[in-house]
Amino acid sequence: MAKRHGVSEQTIYTWRKRFGELRTEDVRRLRQLETENARLKKLVAERDLEIEVMREVAAKNW
Repeated sequence: MAKRHGVSEQTIYTWRKRFGELRTEDVRRLRQLETENARLKKLVAERDLEIEVMREVAAKNW
């Protein structure tokens, strides 16, 4: 099965270990959560950058 899909057997074992007991709905929900988490991390990083820029501007004005 691994060769047919072009992945190593170790990858198959890792996937089975991680996702073996999950149902289809669980995997779908996990992907949704991972996507949402990535989106939120990006928003926080952008906000942190904005705050840093504002601090630098404020420091130059004093």
